[in-house]
Amino acid sequence: MARVVELSYYPVKGCAGTPVREALLTPAGLAHDRSFMVVSEEGVYRTQRRDPLLAVIRPLITPDGDHLTLTAPGAESLHLRVDTSGARREVDLFGTAYQGIDQGDEATDWLSDVLGARSRLVRTPPEHDRVTDGLTPGTSGYADSCALHVISRSTLGLLDTKLTGRGAHPLPLDRFRPNIVIDGWDEPHTEDRAHRLRIGDTELGYAKLAIRCAVTLVDQQTGTRAGPEPLRTLAGYRRAAQGGVAFGTKYAVLRPGRVAVGDEVGVPVWGESEL
Repeated sequence: MARVVELSYYPVKGCAGTPVREALLTPAGLAHDRSFMVVSEEGVYRTQRRDPLLAVIRPLITPDGDHLTLTAPGAESLHLRVDTSGARREVDLFGTAYQGIDQGDEATDWLSDVLGARSRLVRTPPEHDRVTDGLTPGTSGYADSCALHVISRSTLGLLDTKLTGRGAHPLPLDRFRPNIVIDGWDEPHTEDRAHRLRIGDTELGYAKLAIRCAVTLVDQQTGTRAGPEPLRTLAGYRRAAQGGVAFGTKYAVLRPGRVAVGDEVGVPVWGESEL
């Protein structure tokens, strides 16, 4: 029987995740997931691809979303009252313009010191209405694309076997920054074919394969690049038809609700892999 064994959300895009036992699933994904983003002074998004030290910043947001705390090694904790009604500013995410609410100069100074580059913190405004792509359209905050990223343990197990077979070390799952981890599927990459998922009282629709990038080369504990794995090994068996290498899948939210570790995962609709 397939079940959810891990749940994580990432309040600030590119920063460390928050593991939870239970979470509210909204149309945009797990509550508070990627609702904040670090940007340059010009409003361009920051990512671990260019700023790997984002990984060591650990956000903690209160359940009501009113207060955000940021911590990082060697820095005093920053406590912010979240601004959800301030002036909007234009921000750039992968070349697309969105709106963000700037969280103030205190956040700017703290992030700039930690990252060594002038940076500001923005939050999605209440009217944020992004439309995501894939076979099942949906919405999300400042995620790279879709609302949810799902990986199974058997998928990671196959990768680790291939890594150790070529003399490399197994990798922790946090390299892939999933929202939902599923156990109980014996066949690796079963998530490629699971075109509808039912978890608790929620339902998810398959959007697309997760095409991996240089973020997977970053040690999430130290914020340092530790490549060339896993991309080198994935290139040997997970090349996607549209280019790049695929590992895990992206989903849109069809029916919001609550999800929890231990929930049974049902698959009412299967399809062919896009690999």
